[in-house]
Amino acid sequence: MRNIKIKNRIIGEGYPTYIIAEMSGNHAGSINRAKEIIHMAKECGADCIKLQTYTPDTITIDCDNKYFRINEGTWSGENLYKLYGKAYTPWEWQYELKAEADKVGIDFFSTPFDKSSVDFLEDIGIEFYKIASFELTDIPLIEYVASKGKPIIMSTGMGSKEEIWDALNTVTMQNNNQVAILKCSSAYPAISEDMNLRTIVDMKNTFQVPVGLSDHSMGSIGAITAVALGACIIEKHFCLNRNIVNPDSSFSMEPEEFKNMVNDIRNAEKALGKISYEITCGEMSNRNFRRSIFAVDDIKAGDVFSNNNIRVIRPSYGLEPKYYNSVLGKKALCDIKRGTPLRLDQVEQGELM
Repeated sequence: MRNIKIKNRIIGEGYPTYIIAEMSGNHAGSINRAKEIIHMAKECGADCIKLQTYTPDTITIDCDNKYFRINEGTWSGENLYKLYGKAYTPWEWQYELKAEADKVGIDFFSTPFDKSSVDFLEDIGIEFYKIASFELTDIPLIEYVASKGKPIIMSTGMGSKEEIWDALNTVTMQNNNQVAILKCSSAYPAISEDMNLRTIVDMKNTFQVPVGLSDHSMGSIGAITAVALGACIIEKHFCLNRNIVNPDSSFSMEPEEFKNMVNDIRNAEKALGKISYEITCGEMSNRNFRRSIFAVDDIKAGDVFSNNNIRVIRPSYGLEPKYYNSVLGKKALCDIKRGTPLRLDQVEQGELM
């Protein structure tokens, strides 16, 4: 399985989860708020802040017929052009926002939606790219992004296996092998029943590239579960406060929630550890509390061992329990006091199974 490298970070199996805070429209029209989000994302443990680079005119047209109206979900009743006008991040901000991210030491990248946005991001020195789920089938866009030779993280929400293969092959055809994919349920918010996180395992086996989760669900259970299943990237929408209303606020994480999620992911990574049957230091000290064979009644030399005078009990200073049935019916070679662990030299000769 291939890994990818973003700046100095290797992303793939066995490496720390790469955690992305998606700003999207949570700046709610304020560049100062956008900068505050960058600082807060860093404080909360995010590895990266992500923007989206488009204008209403680069992503759709100003038209209000039935094809351009949203009839259900979080944005029901909205017109596409007007919705994107509310949510987009002005391009003139993005120079400053990248500089701010560089200053605080958090990675910065963006999702382009057409060739002009790719060109713009190249001009500001972007080092890697995101492809959104809705653009998974925009092969010309993926081809253009891949031609820049930079790492690509690609969401696959709504994508069939064939569509995912088409997108990956498009990247490869540009001699670019730096690509990771994200499992994604493209609903806002996503509900647990629709997330099908077991697919992450199949995606790793099928596509042989790093796999993560673009998580639009509420809370962190989806992200933690994904990491346990092998996800090496987690992307979550991030806001300062859901009360700052914008198109993305209702399904975004607030700072304390995000910080807790990051801590849980890091602890989950520690708990996953490695494949090992070795006894840990903590376990070693507790081995004494295993079971073994003890005398539970005073036994005289020559007495026959029975269920009445020996038992398998805690602690573990006597013969191992696997010898219990072999000891039964044999004679004691010496006196044994109640509460004494049974030793092999106290049992008459005979094979112990």
